[in-house]
Formats: sequence, C-alpha cells, structure tokens
Amino acid sequence: MQPQPAIFEEHEIRRVYDESTETWLFSVIDIIQVLTQQPDYQMARKYWNKLKERLGKEGSQLVTNCHQLKMTADDGKQRLTDVATAETLLRLVQSVPSPKAEPIKLWLAKVGYERMQEIADPARSLDRARETWQKHGRSEKWIQQRMTGQETRNKLTDYWKGHDIQEGEEYAILTNIIHQEWAEVDVKAHKALKGLKTQNLRDHMSEAELIFTALAELSTRQIAESMEATGMNENESAAKTGGGIARKARLELEGKTGKRVVSEENYLSPAKNNLVK
Repeated sequence: MQPQPAIFEEHEIRRVYDESTETWLFSVIDIIQVLTQQPDYQMARKYWNKLKERLGKEGSQLVTNCHQLKMTADDGKQRLTDVATAETLLRLVQSVPSPKAEPIKLWLAKVGYERMQEIADPARSLDRARETWQKHGRSEKWIQQRMTGQETRNKLTDYWKGHDIQEGEEYAILTNIIHQEWAEVDVKAHKALKGLKTQNLRDHMSEAELIFTALAELSTRQIAESMEATGMNENESAAKTGGGIARKARLELEGKTGKRVVSEENYLSPAKNNLVK
C-alpha cells in the first residue's frame, strides 16, 4: 500500500492506495477532524471513539467496515489508525452534524473511490477512464480488455464482500493468491519485474496479462459461487483453483508460441524506464 496524502480545504487527509482492491483507504480521524472543525487532533480522536461506541450500540455496520493500518502521525512515527473506504465514509458522514458534511462528501466522490463513482454514474466513469488511457497512448483493443477485466474484478470483489471477506487485508491476500497461482509470481514481484513502484500494475499489463488475470478472477468467482464459498478458508481454496485454471491455459499458450506471458513490458515514459534500469 502506498501513502499519498490528499488535501481538503488546506487540511491534509492521510490515505493509502490499496492496489490489490483498487481502493483508497482514508484516515477516519482526519475526516472527523474536518467535520467537527476541531483543531486539536486528540479531541477529534475522542469524538471518533465516542461515535464508534454509539454506532456499535446501535448495531451499525460502519464500525465493522473500518480497519486499522499504520500511518505516519504528527510526531513522525508509524501508528495504527482507523481507515475506511470512501463508500464507508460517505455513510459515516451522515452521523456527524456538520456544515462540512456536503463539501466533504463531494470531495470524497471526486478523489476517493473509483468503484463508488462507477456505481453512481457508470457511463461517465468509464468515459473518463477511456479518455485517460487514450491520452497515455493505449490502443482501443487494450482499453477494451482493461475495462472488461475491471468489470470481472468488480464482480469478484462484490462476491467477497457478501461472503465474509473483509475489505483491505483479506482482499489483498486473496488477490495475491490468485495472481501467484496464474502468473507464478506474486503481485509485488510482478511489479518489480516491470520496474513499477507506486503505479497500478494492471495499467501496465500487456493484453495477454490482462486476459489471464481476468480468466483467473472469473474462474475464482464462478468456483466460489458453485461451492458457496464463505470466509477466508473456502475462498482461499477457490482462489487457488481459479488461478490454477488460468495457469494451465497460460502454460499451454506459452508452449505453442514460445513467448512468456508475464513480461517486463510497461507503459512508463522513456525517462522513467531509464531510471529503473
């Protein structure tokens, strides 16, 4: 996960991008501090603790949907803090009476959560993504495959969400299992092979890599559905089997063509490529 703070009205909001789930995770306390217009961080933390307690007593799932990650605190040290997706935060904002509620909701919708934006306005989001990839020189064939793969990915994470898989770490674990099975390298090693650091791996995959990633995730979801997989153990089994199906297809293709599917190719600019060599 890569930390990339964002700015809302001169307030720094800590966030990290989880590439495996393709979501931003924001510091809940930073959002609470903006909503309560509280300059004292500790007071904002106390407000959040009381709000968590109240929401828990009410049986709200919002607290359950928050997770903890280490983030850099004011003193420069890495400390565990509650984080949540923009989708969860948009619901949480409703629990805090604040004149900043609407502005922060608009801000979250703009900078926070691509999946949420697709649900709210699929056509606009897809058009924007297509324009971005076109500007970066991607072919129409590549763009179509990237978008198809994203749809396949979304259906898989939707299944996980409804079957006792927690967003964040558990999504990442299952994603890595699928990737390791089909590609025989994990996500981190695949990124290193391509010379990537903070960039999204899928945005630098070849057409073949995108296709086999989609095949692995499609297979995983359909297997999970057929066995009604629930929880980590059962979904790990589905992930290994689904990834294995794509691995067999990859090996057969490589045997016929003599070319490896997993490659060093990327879409970095020439200058950045020179830096990583």
